[in-house]
Amino acid sequence: MKYTLFTLLIIVSFFSCTDTVDEDSSVEDIVEVEQVVTEYGYTLNDFDVIRDTVQSGDTFGAILNERGVSNDKIFAVATKFKDSFDVRRMVVGKPYVLLNSKDSLKQTQVFIYEKNKTDYAVVDFRDSLSVYNEQREIKYVEREASGIIESSLYLTMEENNLSPALTDRLANIYAWTVNFFKIPKGDRFKIVYTEKFINDTIPAGVHEIKAAYFEHKGVPLYAFEYQNDSLPARDFYDEKAENLRRAFLKAPVKFSRISSKYNLNRRIKYYGYKLRPHKGTDFAASIGSPILATADGTVTKAERRGGNGIYVKIKHNSTYETQYLHMKKYNVRVGQFVRQGDVIGWVGMTGNTGGPHVCYRFWKNGKQVDPFKEDLPASKPLPQIYHEDYFKNIQPLKEKLDCITYNM
Repeated sequence: MKYTLFTLLIIVSFFSCTDTVDEDSSVEDIVEVEQVVTEYGYTLNDFDVIRDTVQSGDTFGAILNERGVSNDKIFAVATKFKDSFDVRRMVVGKPYVLLNSKDSLKQTQVFIYEKNKTDYAVVDFRDSLSVYNEQREIKYVEREASGIIESSLYLTMEENNLSPALTDRLANIYAWTVNFFKIPKGDRFKIVYTEKFINDTIPAGVHEIKAAYFEHKGVPLYAFEYQNDSLPARDFYDEKAENLRRAFLKAPVKFSRISSKYNLNRRIKYYGYKLRPHKGTDFAASIGSPILATADGTVTKAERRGGNGIYVKIKHNSTYETQYLHMKKYNVRVGQFVRQGDVIGWVGMTGNTGGPHVCYRFWKNGKQVDPFKEDLPASKPLPQIYHEDYFKNIQPLKEKLDCITYNM
């Protein structure tokens, strides 16, 4: 066979590039290094790890007893450490982890119960028994969202793949200024919020809304969260440092609709068109919907009587009182002080009613009035001493809000 000079050069080049091993050189053995896995503050490589979920009929004692944990230790956890971890509150479907010994006994040394995505309880049976609560490391990621409302806030949020929790929080911020049960088409919003992530990748829900913009009937409404160590609690204020909260919520139920307005000239065909004034505002809602106290106050009535059915009445101060009729059940007692937004009962159909709703009645100076025609008082603005810090904090957030474009 004849080879051209070019072919010979290629052959020589090939053999010159191959590795050669000297007879005196030694080949090192390849050693696999076990990857160290840490979770819950433990090195999992040191244990035989079992992951499971609480099944119907499971108890803390039953799970651990069959894994070699003594009844004395189980009893100690259930009694001495119930303030840290109440074993009676384990919920079916919740995950738990057993860190067992690697010997033939496979005895459980550590029990971990996941209360939710971030919080977990640890029971360490080794040496002296210890029980404590911990939280996974959480990363907070800032997000932006926007939308133009076509029918309801809830549906708009859903169409934009936003969390129902975000819907609820935005509604709570503007609960004093926006009628969400009768929101006009074209209202729009922008939000700057933070979302929680576990291990950088696992979503753990909405953390908080940092700033929001809501355009209601053409009126711009800014909201900025602000907290200071000298203030009793964090709150939302507008671009002028005015508090968004008012003394009364717009409605005693969330995401409802007005089925019958306050009307002193109401006439009903069934009663021969006789004058039958309606001195309340009816909010239609499904049976069992929570009814909220619209302002702080003291419960003066919680009973069942005639056409009112089961109802609650609250005295807020020397000027204002509210009443909530046709409940399925009340959740308060006479003399109890309730805070704005507390659940005082649930929507029902007791008394004279043609469907599930709450009749909301509003008194001013002993006279029933239409709350939607009252100029209700607002909460106190942010004190002047915090203004410099507040405006410095909200400036970058306002710029972010103003730059967000709407999702069409």
